[in-house]
Amino acid sequence: MPLPVSLLILSAAGALIICYLHLMMRSNQQSRLRKWPIYRAVLWVAGIIIAACVVVGPLAEHMHQSFVLHMYGHLMLGMLSPLLLLLAAPMTLLLRSLKVHHARQVTKLLSTSYFRIITHPVTAAVLNVGGLWLLYRTPLYQMMHESLLIYLLIHFHVFLAGYLFTAAIIYIDPISHRYSFRYRAIVLILALGIHQILSKSLYPYPPAGVDRFDAEIGAQVMYYGGGVIDYMLIFLLCLDWYKAVRPRNIIKP
Repeated sequence: MPLPVSLLILSAAGALIICYLHLMMRSNQQSRLRKWPIYRAVLWVAGIIIAACVVVGPLAEHMHQSFVLHMYGHLMLGMLSPLLLLLAAPMTLLLRSLKVHHARQVTKLLSTSYFRIITHPVTAAVLNVGGLWLLYRTPLYQMMHESLLIYLLIHFHVFLAGYLFTAAIIYIDPISHRYSFRYRAIVLILALGIHQILSKSLYPYPPAGVDRFDAEIGAQVMYYGGGVIDYMLIFLLCLDWYKAVRPRNIIKP
């Protein structure tokens, strides 16, 4: 990757970390609010670093030659990094740090029909899993390694679609329209199933230009590695579900 592009990406990653820490300091200065948890800042920094390492650096360079490393990068950029960033609750922190007037404007923006559509569980699932099917079942995968622009656009889509899907299933930050736990659970199960079908199909039928041995290992990485993060999503969804339905007041005899 050209040095100017790498520096631009690293600068953007650094700016996101600095902005988060700045908002955290502003939030902590408000005496009426509890201190923002340190662990959320750690999650944010970790998520940004993981995403940046997939696009820039040694791992990004070796991903061009190895389908196995490409799959590790796919899991890091499209699943692990979005989950860590969502758990950092950036939108909640932003709203806490803004003045009431500005916070209401942001809330109004998030309530527009556009955001309601892209954060709908089904829409987010189609953008996320459907994008992967297009990547691996069309010439797009090969084109990605021949064009820097396509390479960057695909990685941006994988990251953003992964974040939208995670945010549509696990409600950490405020969202304009909340869907039931049962509805989100059904969408999650279907999306995970389609993702697993894709990973299994890569084992016997790899993308064009991918070595058969690399494809078999890469498919296993996608299947089992993705399963680990999928279980995290299921656990978090079930945990929120349990908290929502558990009895609040227990009358002791």
